[in-house]
Amino acid sequence: MSDFSASDFSAVDPSTQEPLLQLRASEIAATAPRVPKRILVLGATSGIAEACCRLWAERGDSLFLVARDPEKLSAVAADMHTRGATYVGSAIANLDDTAGHPELLAHAINSLAGLDIAFLALGVLGDQSQAERNFAHAAEILHTNFAAPASLLTWLGNYCAQRHSGTLAALSSVAGDRGRKSNYVYGSSKAGLTAFLGGLRNRIDRDGVRVMTIKPGPVRTAMTEGMKGSEKFADGNEVAAAIVKAIDDGTDVLYVPGKWRVIMAVIRAIPERIFKKLNL
Repeated sequence: MSDFSASDFSAVDPSTQEPLLQLRASEIAATAPRVPKRILVLGATSGIAEACCRLWAERGDSLFLVARDPEKLSAVAADMHTRGATYVGSAIANLDDTAGHPELLAHAINSLAGLDIAFLALGVLGDQSQAERNFAHAAEILHTNFAAPASLLTWLGNYCAQRHSGTLAALSSVAGDRGRKSNYVYGSSKAGLTAFLGGLRNRIDRDGVRVMTIKPGPVRTAMTEGMKGSEKFADGNEVAAAIVKAIDDGTDVLYVPGKWRVIMAVIRAIPERIFKKLNL
């Protein structure tokens, strides 16, 4: 018995008058050529961002890279060309300068001829002990990790909402899930970013825009080099692969590696009367 029904035949061969079998949607999707994504990467020389860019370049996506270090940015852009990116544009910018965001973002999107994904990877760890003594340093951490991304996301969110498309993905951190004495200034900046992303997602998801919060645990990158126990941190390439897949899948919140979802659930569940006495 045939597995096909009459509905599978939508036309006839003009020469033989034999019915032609139409391709199902899944078969069309499988055989159609992949359309390159247009991806804006803000903070493109960070370890995680660079690893993600390598994966995007290798599958032929178009990239616009933004970072503040000209030498590093040039090296990353050249590498992405070599790896097969369809297009690589770049701009040198200090992303702490929120006044320059509208012009920068408009230029990047015009260069890409549109936008499918914006990936925000800007951020600093800062020095917790210095931030405890000097609020000016604490303010720098808060600005780079929260205020600057919030400015970028506001512009990008409005742009994507007007067009009813696009994905905004930003690096937050598991450190933002609960304040701890060892890194509460950095953690509070990431907690603010996590809340901002959640609210933005709630506002523009209904407009067809995906907003993704990425919460890495400690990752081996240049930023964490020299930290105690860094040899046990997650591999940056594995983290990048998980991020790229989650963006493709439309994930809302990604803990990476996945074990951190459980670890942070346990930490959040500790009563405050006990937690305040812990050395974390």
